[in-house]
Order: sequence, then structure tokens, then C-alpha cells
Amino acid sequence: MASTATLLALLRPAAAAAPERTGAAPRIGLALGSGGVRGLAHVQVFEVLEELGVRPHRIAGSSIGAIMGALYAAGLSAAQIRTAVEELALKTDEGWFRALFKGNWTRWLQFFQPFGDDGGLVEADAFIEYLADLAGVRRFEALEIPLQVVATDYWRRSPAVFDTGALWPAVQGSMAVPGLFSPVSHQGRVLVDGGLTNPVPYDVLPDDCEITIAVDALGARVPEGGGAGAAPKPSYLDNSFNTFQIMQSAILQEKLRRQRPDFLVSPEIRNVQMLDFHRFEEIFAQAQPAAERLREGLQARLGGG
Repeated sequence: MASTATLLALLRPAAAAAPERTGAAPRIGLALGSGGVRGLAHVQVFEVLEELGVRPHRIAGSSIGAIMGALYAAGLSAAQIRTAVEELALKTDEGWFRALFKGNWTRWLQFFQPFGDDGGLVEADAFIEYLADLAGVRRFEALEIPLQVVATDYWRRSPAVFDTGALWPAVQGSMAVPGLFSPVSHQGRVLVDGGLTNPVPYDVLPDDCEITIAVDALGARVPEGGGAGAAPKPSYLDNSFNTFQIMQSAILQEKLRRQRPDFLVSPEIRNVQMLDFHRFEEIFAQAQPAAERLREGLQARLGGG
């Protein structure tokens, strides 16, 4: 198994990692939504864009959408991001990553903090530092594609959008699921998960985007074992995490009544919990039909199909 240093060297962005926008091609704004591990489906959207020779003009991301958006905006290709996901999910020498995302809940004990000290059970500093090293970029201004990161201002109870200055504190704030990850202090604000106020942030993309693509990675949780009357009660963790998904879905539906993106990509990812990173292959398989629909629709819109 390759070392962390070797993996970083292989995946560090190259100048030609993403296709260039040419001619009179329309400017595309790409909004990447929250949804925990289900947001790995964003990789397949990147793949579609690259296959069509399209480079986003701007990207906006919330929660895991901010993570994936930051990597892509830094210059990593879809293939490089997919490789990073697969390598990290299978590695055995990154104990912090396995404990956090591999699904072995007993190993979470090493990340527990005293209740009330920092507002979360798990620190994400090591994961964020890994992402920063992988991207090779630490400030918004150094990104190849302009990026907006959406977090939630805890005290103001409103979205907080960042597009300048230090990149990774904004991303860490955007992914700070309440009760799980500690809130993040950044630019005079206390930040928590961006999905709490704007789960699919297509509405923050500037007007210079001529086509907007929004990716809703919330997925669905379906009871197993009979109809609604016989449906089992959720576990504590499932109840906590899926409650956030219910709220985010309601926010998105209200937004869609007022304003719709040109393309809404909603992968039908079923019964994958928020931190089931070890199920990445299932996520990619379930998300493929939505990626194919985007490819067909975008081809027709661009005049290539």
C-alpha cells in the first residue's frame, strides 16, 4: 500500500487537470450540495463535465460539496479525486481516517472530547490538513476555478459565504455537522454545517453564470421490513443524522419553488448513512443513472447531441 506522501505526490493537481473553456461555450455555474458520504456522487458530475470538454466557470459548495468543490477548483481532475476517495477508504495506515469514516464505531472513542468543551465529539483537523496537502492550495485566491464555500453562522442563524482568504477553515466550518464536529471560528464568526441553511447553494452563484447545475446529494432513507405501520424506529445516530437530512430536504424544496437551476442532478442514493464512506462503490453505482441523465441533457443544451 502506498504511503501518504506517495499518494499526495501522485494526486497533486497538474496544470492541465481540467479542460479549458473555449470559444463561445456558455459559462457554467456548478453548485455542489451537502449529504455526507452521498456527496461522493459529485465526482461523477465532474466526470461528465470533463467528458464533454466543459470546465465550470464558478463553483459553490456546501458541507461535503465544499470539500469536493475545493479539490476540483484547486485543479484535481475527477479521476484524481476518485482515486483519492478509493485509496483513503481502503488504506490501513491512516488510523484517524479509518476511525472517522470506515464504519467501525468502537474506534471513535479516541476522538471523543468532554461534552461542552468544543461543541463536538470529533475533531476534523487531521482530515482538513490532509485535504489541504492533497490540493496544494490554501487560499481561495490560488484556486484555478473561483469557489464559494457556504457555511452557517451559528450566532446569526444565517448562511455565511466565503470566497476570499484562507480556504480550509471555511471548508472545515462548512462540514461541521452539529454535535459531531466542533464548530469553527473563522473571520470573526462561529461556523457550523452549511447544509443547515443552504444545502444546495445554486442561488449564491453570480449572474454571470449562463447555465446552472445543482447537485442534490441528500439521497433517501427508506424503512426496511414492511409498510409504514411496521417500519422500525431509527437508531440514535441514524435519527440524529437523518433529522438533518429531513430539514435540508425541506429547505431545498422551498428554494425550488422560488428558483430552479437549469439542471438539477438528484442521484437516487438509498439507505446509505451519512458517514458510510466504506460504501463508496455502492454510491458510485447508485449515482450513475443521474450522471447519465445530466450528460444527455447537457449535450443537448450545448448542441452536441
